[in-house]
Amino acid sequence: MENNNIKVLKGGEFLVRESTPDTIFIPEELNEEQGMIRDMAAEFVEKEVSPLLDEIDAQQEGLIPSLMEKAGELGLLSTSIPEEFGGFGQDFNTNAAMTIAIGPSFSFGVAFAAHTGIGTLPILYFGTDEQRKKYLPGLASGQLKAAYCLTEPGSGSDALAARTKAVLSEDGKYYILNGQKMFITNGGFADLYIVFAKIDGEKFTGFIVEGDSQGLTRGPEEKKMGIKGSSTTPIFLENVKVPVENLLGEIGKGHLIAFNILNIGRFKLCAMAVGGCKAAASVSVAYANERHQFGKAISSFGAIQYKLAEQAIRIFVSESATYWASDLINRKVEEMKASGSSYWDAIMTAAEEYAIECAMLKVMGSETLDYVVDENVQIHGGYGFIEEYPAARPYRDARINRIFEGTNEINRLLTVDMLLKRALKGRIDLMGPVKAVQNELMSIPDFNTEKDTGVLAAECKAIANAKKAVLMVAGAAVQKLMQNLEDEQEILMNIADMMMEVYGAEAALLRSLKILNLKGETIAQPYIDMTRVFVSDAMERLNLHGRHALAAFAEGDELKMMLMGLKRFTKTEIVNTKALRRSIAARLIEANKYAF
Repeated sequence: MENNNIKVLKGGEFLVRESTPDTIFIPEELNEEQGMIRDMAAEFVEKEVSPLLDEIDAQQEGLIPSLMEKAGELGLLSTSIPEEFGGFGQDFNTNAAMTIAIGPSFSFGVAFAAHTGIGTLPILYFGTDEQRKKYLPGLASGQLKAAYCLTEPGSGSDALAARTKAVLSEDGKYYILNGQKMFITNGGFADLYIVFAKIDGEKFTGFIVEGDSQGLTRGPEEKKMGIKGSSTTPIFLENVKVPVENLLGEIGKGHLIAFNILNIGRFKLCAMAVGGCKAAASVSVAYANERHQFGKAISSFGAIQYKLAEQAIRIFVSESATYWASDLINRKVEEMKASGSSYWDAIMTAAEEYAIECAMLKVMGSETLDYVVDENVQIHGGYGFIEEYPAARPYRDARINRIFEGTNEINRLLTVDMLLKRALKGRIDLMGPVKAVQNELMSIPDFNTEKDTGVLAAECKAIANAKKAVLMVAGAAVQKLMQNLEDEQEILMNIADMMMEVYGAEAALLRSLKILNLKGETIAQPYIDMTRVFVSDAMERLNLHGRHALAAFAEGDELKMMLMGLKRFTKTEIVNTKALRRSIAARLIEANKYAF
């Protein structure tokens, strides 16, 4: 049951505040309606998409658009769209569950995500009432397909360097657009394009451009390493006349659309990745059970069990983190609506509020998927390299996710940059906790050897200390380097990696404890085991990231003192991770699939 008295955690505040299991949402709490929508999406992938994967990758003409229309008939394109515009009007947790279910759909999933996310949401969140009434019903049904045109040949990560230009016509009825966009998903068949251009070459602004506009030309399909079936084309704009009523949002405020929509896009990318992970892990387990060497199934070998268990652990952590963030967004939306905000203002405020979490999730989800599909190939051995086996396509298709929606390097840098900017503006009290940690460093360490008691008590303590490690390193870096810190990208990425370890560990911990409270120890045990392994390993990784960061800007006695503090804050009880991984793998092997 939802506790309406729970104070909503601010974006990035997980680092300085303790959370409890009753403050999070977990997939085990999905209600009947949410489960039906998730299962409908999973059935659509299984029955409509999976049998056609080869034809989709061959770019059989019209196949993805027709599948989009079938998805629209089921309502899968419209879960985010309010009922008044032909949608289902579901909340963020429901959309997370549905998106995870769509995840194992490869090239189709790319088209689906581009349409429902960055293609539709700009109109939903920033459009006028007239624009919503005109376009959203068609987008909800799939009769209209959408694309998002931001990237240009000279502007990738630096989106605001776009050179596409818009000039108001003499009669004031149109904006005339000229320029080129590239790597546009759904570019070859979209009916609507969300295009960003600079009015008079200066004011970065969004526009809704219809696909049949004179002067809009779709370039040839790109030949890609993976996601071969998705449409990816350049879009050329030559004196394209866009009616002034199709201007999207405010003049000169296109960055608000681009960046806020990217926040949601990053969240959805993680959710899709989690779904892809679950499918690939199931393939790994089934093949390990089927393949025999030396007279026994390879799933009986410890080296293979390690891989199966580690796949499951990383998926479990990423999924837990995904639902934690989705519920934070959900709660923020409801909080703002209750205080009188419109739905549009509420969702955009929530998206901006949790931009840090969305950036971290994008990295976590894409890198978890990379690990899972890579080990899937390895478990298949030589067969994993053969296209007719089910390991090659996931491996190829996964690679793009570390580039989509801002590269993982950019998202790591953004994670820390946004945190520090919020601290400077007073949105998060970061310096108070930093000073408290610095004072603790000067105190005599507590060498109390009494063991923590209770389920996951040691892990709770470890995570609390891990937050201190992050605050110590980040605080020292800011004080030492000041404004020069933004040029020290290696240090910023070390800090971002430390933050992600903490966020993932706490998400796993809270989910495990909530399952324990709701369902009892027997059901919760594998989740507890996965949390213990992840926290144990995360503390070692935290120490390594912290050492690299500290050595980059400190020296002498100062360095020695902080390294001692880092060791103190990342110390944890020794855990028999081999035994725990074997226990986790045994459950997977028995189920013959990813079972959590």
